[in-house]
Amino acid sequence: MQVQRTAIPEVLILEPQVFGDARGFFFESFNQRRWQEQTSLATKFVQENHSRSVRNVLRGLHYQIQQPQGKLVRVIVGEVFDVAVDLRRSSPYFGKWVGIHLSAENKKQFWVPEGFGHGFVVLSEVAEFLYLTTDYYAPEHERSIIWNDPNLAIDWPITGKPLLSAKDQAAPGFNEAELYP
Repeated sequence: MQVQRTAIPEVLILEPQVFGDARGFFFESFNQRRWQEQTSLATKFVQENHSRSVRNVLRGLHYQIQQPQGKLVRVIVGEVFDVAVDLRRSSPYFGKWVGIHLSAENKKQFWVPEGFGHGFVVLSEVAEFLYLTTDYYAPEHERSIIWNDPNLAIDWPITGKPLLSAKDQAAPGFNEAELYP
């Protein structure tokens, strides 16, 4: 596994070593010992989630204000553009974002630490998205920020109108959102 730091150093891109031949491929999608050695993070994952979405579905920007979740995300079918936004007021990267194309083909993973908002848009006909989390889902602590807030200026690579949940359509802007200290 190769680990690459992004413009926000806590946000990581991971590229697994893939073994492939005419029969197919194999790779370790997660190994606790390697994770700890290569990231220096003593992360404990407690939940795995799997979502399926169609083209132009945009999910996010989501986070939990209490019980914050770190997320190790990857795509197993299709392609998405995935985004992490620093929501920690005390951070020098507060309000900055990092985005990456994740696909079944490139097999990259994206580490979104606690204290970040997370979202993605589906670029293929369909995408299946897997993610490990560092804390359990707590709907009473879930928060959202509107995906197209001009203060964040996320450069979403979409054409047309995104498909949003009612919750995401009603999300507040960055300046109105409840954020981390």
